[in-house]
Amino acid sequence: MVSALPFPTRADRAAHLDRRLAELYPETPVPLDHKDAYTLLIAVLLSAQCTDKRVNLTTPALFKLADRPEAMARLTVAQIDAIVRPCGLAPRKAQAIRDLSGLLLERHGGEVPRSFEELEALPGVGHKTASVVMAQAFGVPAFPVDTHIHRLAQRWKLTNGRSVEQTETDLKKLFPEAHWNALHLRIIFYGREHCTAHACDGTVCPLCRELFPGRKRAVVTKK
Repeated sequence: MVSALPFPTRADRAAHLDRRLAELYPETPVPLDHKDAYTLLIAVLLSAQCTDKRVNLTTPALFKLADRPEAMARLTVAQIDAIVRPCGLAPRKAQAIRDLSGLLLERHGGEVPRSFEELEALPGVGHKTASVVMAQAFGVPAFPVDTHIHRLAQRWKLTNGRSVEQTETDLKKLFPEAHWNALHLRIIFYGREHCTAHACDGTVCPLCRELFPGRKRAVVTKK
């Protein structure tokens, strides 16, 4: 039996999305303002459970005070926290920023390491943060999965993984490695602009309609 869907398999959907997202977003600027790998690392750490917009409003004051590990390590946690508190999860983020700055000096000569293992060994740096830094600071192929990517990958039936780890694994199998760094940003841009958690249920935005033209809108019943 022939499927009625125009893109019946994951591979078909991935190829279509890869092409269409490249058409929609030929340029992929990094959303977090930074000037080097260190300031990007700090900005990505601050972006956990916080919007990029809020981070970009916060980091100028922080980087004016300290934009290198040497200067940041000399600050107190309270000084850092006073600036970054609007980004949430304080003072945990402030403590991590100070601690990782000290470890960069002790272990890496004050430079941000260029490996996943060394990055993930730093305080406050998980796999997603390390992936963003490796991709956006050093150009190493990576596929950081945030909430937008995790949601859209499930909505577009590219994965049935319930964890971001499984989603990352599935997406890496579907898309060419050379496209990962730009593609993860394109999916984020599209998710923010067109396919948000509430504005689209998989039937509204242009790409959802292209992939699943016969999909029926979800019915929400009030209790």
